[in-house]
Amino acid sequence: MRNLEEEIWRDDEILNKIRTRDDYAQNVYAAFCNMRWCPRELVPALRQDDKKDLWHCSWRSAGGKVADWQGKGGDYMDWYCSGIRGGLSIDGKEDAEYFERTKYVSEGVITEEVEKDFNRLGWFPVPWDDDKV
Repeated sequence: MRNLEEEIWRDDEILNKIRTRDDYAQNVYAAFCNMRWCPRELVPALRQDDKKDLWHCSWRSAGGKVADWQGKGGDYMDWYCSGIRGGLSIDGKEDAEYFERTKYVSEGVITEEVEKDFNRLGWFPVPWDDDKV
């Protein structure tokens, strides 16, 4: 059974982006949250058995993986809930400015760059609310 986490550990391009760019690291974290990932092979794509084919993790686990890949001695709290909006200002203006400046995205959002990189590894997203793609 394929494992997206292990494949990222072996991919120098993705690891370099995570280690050198906080925006990309946060975007990977967000792409793991509320999302399942399926290998592009024919049988898993057709079957999509959650126990055999779909890779996923909790928000805390996602934060821990990104912190481990960064190798800076951090932990899951460095990324956990980093895409939650609504806490910086009453009117949301400061939130919008912060997310614009940092290029962070909400949990469950997959940026084009992350989707392209995961696709290169042979994975595509499967939202939790979908039974089949």
